[in-house]
Amino acid sequence: MNKLGLITRNKWTPYLYVLPVVILILFIFVYPLVSIFRYSLISQQGEKEVFVGLANFKFISSDFIFWKALQNNLTLLLTVPILTILSLLVAISLYERVRGWRIYRSLIFMPFVLPSVVIGVVFIYLLEKDGIINTILRSIGLGALALDWLGKTSMALPTLMGIITWRELGFGVVLLLAAMLALPEELNEAAKLDGANWFQEHIFVTIPQLKPVLTFFIVNEAITMISWVFGYVYVVTGGGPGFATTVLELYIWKYAFAYRAYGVASAVAVILLLITFSVMLFGLRGIFDGESEQ
Repeated sequence: MNKLGLITRNKWTPYLYVLPVVILILFIFVYPLVSIFRYSLISQQGEKEVFVGLANFKFISSDFIFWKALQNNLTLLLTVPILTILSLLVAISLYERVRGWRIYRSLIFMPFVLPSVVIGVVFIYLLEKDGIINTILRSIGLGALALDWLGKTSMALPTLMGIITWRELGFGVVLLLAAMLALPEELNEAAKLDGANWFQEHIFVTIPQLKPVLTFFIVNEAITMISWVFGYVYVVTGGGPGFATTVLELYIWKYAFAYRAYGVASAVAVILLLITFSVMLFGLRGIFDGESEQ
């Protein structure tokens, strides 16, 4: 307390208030990251940890399954533009306030609330060779369309992409619709008065204003396809048939928990982390550029 009777604070006082949170962040995020990088450079031999340098990275670089898993993750990225277009079309339709649009919004968002494991189990019953969909197709004389959706190599990954699209669509629609409802309607009204049709109104007026939100959604879904599809793959296909739906997350899980090769699993986790981080940086740059333009 100073001569005037006022309480003075030490310059370090604000830092003391945030110190517990900083320690928590270091423990939850930084320590695991450091451990992953450390484990990627060692090999577990019995009870001993042996430093092997880049040997784990050299092993996965020559592993066919790793490259197949990476290829499958990149193929899943094709879902992102499909999801973006579908989300835009549905969100714009609901933005036009069609009758019952609030009910449709809830129904479309409902699958996103469900856990991916639950969705996977449901679609197994629907899409297996003698599942509900194929049984219905055969009963109405459309047996030629009754395919082995999950057991055929050429069909398993596209089927998985369809399941993911069905679930993630709700998130995209609600996100874009919320952004649209926050836009000033005067611009759309002015476009209509100038003679713009439905297509021109939304292409040249509505969508440009959604650039930051669209960028966020695209980046979020890209990260999902790269590093958040384990639940779908593990439950629905288990990575098969063969390695047709194996992804990097499943590759990491198998080497970490099935083969106990923690070094190899950590090396792949480091690669996955770097890929995801690069996508995040790209997305942040796009979001900030979009906001600066507005």
